[in-house]
Amino acid sequence: MTMIPTLVPPLPTKNRWHRSLAPADALSWLAKGWQDLTIQPITSLSYGLLIFLTSVAIVGGLFRLGWDYILFPAFAGFMVVGPILAIGLYEKSRRLAAGLPINLANMIFVRPRCGGQILFVGVLLCLLMITWMRAAVIIYALFFGLVPFPGLEYIAPMLYSTPVGWAMLIVGSAVGGLFAAFSFAISAFSIPMMFDRRVDALTAMGTSTALVWNNLPVMLTWGVIVLALFLLSLATGMLGLIIVFPLLGHGTWHAYRAVAVEAAT
Repeated sequence: MTMIPTLVPPLPTKNRWHRSLAPADALSWLAKGWQDLTIQPITSLSYGLLIFLTSVAIVGGLFRLGWDYILFPAFAGFMVVGPILAIGLYEKSRRLAAGLPINLANMIFVRPRCGGQILFVGVLLCLLMITWMRAAVIIYALFFGLVPFPGLEYIAPMLYSTPVGWAMLIVGSAVGGLFAAFSFAISAFSIPMMFDRRVDALTAMGTSTALVWNNLPVMLTWGVIVLALFLLSLATGMLGLIIVFPLLGHGTWHAYRAVAVEAAT
């Protein structure tokens, strides 16, 4: 008679992705980011100025080419590629923690520990931004037809005073939210992790997604903070980016150190 071995269910293991963090911890990351910004502030503000000037040049180019209809999707796309643009700010925060000298050249000419792997994530984020911009144009065409864009001065009344406009806003927000959630999950920690350690792109993106999902309350809080400060920057004609972008960049580094550093070792 053949004996069937007894199957013992495996013991539960500790969730290696979970951190004991409260939503309020996101505010401490922002406070630490502000502290880094105020140490040798010229470097961080100069970095923010470069981002501001680049943004102004891109927006001006869109108007000059007659592509103002993708202006709002382009603003949303900026948040998608923002983490990789902030890599110089991660370098300043890292140098501050290590007691190393800091200058703007160190922040601009950065060598990530992962080498060219970080370019893979950068290309993916750029493709996500382009895909979202194309999706926004398609959504507009589905609701309003193949008609010319009426111009920025008419778009608000068209969206907010008609049933079709409200329907497009709801659908567009839902689709944009999916793009935003995916890009936030894969990039929240993968870019700082690849800058800080030798890790391949797929592992970094998978780790980032797992950490975001298993620490959802604090990460949602951080996402709301990022969105609110970015909208504040837009309300100032993007001038606020000079301060807000360095603040969020330094804060993202401290978020990485608080959440992802254990997973990267």
